Amino acid sequence: MEQTPITATSIPASMGKTIYPEPYAAQVAGRLKRKLGDVFGLTNFGVNLTHLAPGAVSALAHSHSKQDEFIYVLEGMLTLILDNEEFTLNPGECCGFKAGTGIAHQLINRSDQEVVYLEIGDRTQGDEVEYPNDDLKVSQSMDGTWNIFHKDGSPY
Repeated sequence: MEQTPITATSIPASMGKTIYPEPYAAQVAGRLKRKLGDVFGLTNFGVNLTHLAPGAVSALAHSHSKQDEFIYVLEGMLTLILDNEEFTLNPGECCGFKAGTGIAHQLINRSDQEVVYLEIGDRTQGDEVEYPNDDLKVSQSMDGTWNIFHKDGSPY
C-alpha cells in the first residue's frame, strides 16, 4: 500500500481484465485499466485511470443497484450510451451515474485515437448489476466477491 504521491502511469495496468464470462469478456479486450485507488488501500471508493483503444468499450451497458459511478474524460473523444441516447464527451467533460435508477450506461471509443478517462465509483457491498442488452446479471456478496449469472438465475 502506497502512502506517498506517485505517477499514475507507473501503476501496473491490466488489459481487458474482466469478471465477464465469454462471449462478453472479448468486448472489453481493448480496455487498459490502472486501479489507482487500490494502490493507496482505498476501501470506500475506487479510482481507475482507464484507456480505451479505438473501437473498444468500457463495459457492457449496465446499471448498478447500490454503487454510484462518475467519469471524467482526460484525452480523446468518448461516446456515452445512456439508455437509448448517445452523447459525445470531450476532454474536461464528465458524467455521473446514480445507483438505483435503472438507467444503463456504456462508454465506447468510436474515434481513431485512444481515449483516457478517470472512473470513480463507490464500493457499497451487496450491489446488483443489470445488463439490459445481454443475458447477464451480476451480484456482489457482502464479502465483496462477485457472482455471475444468466438472467434466469442459472450460473455461468
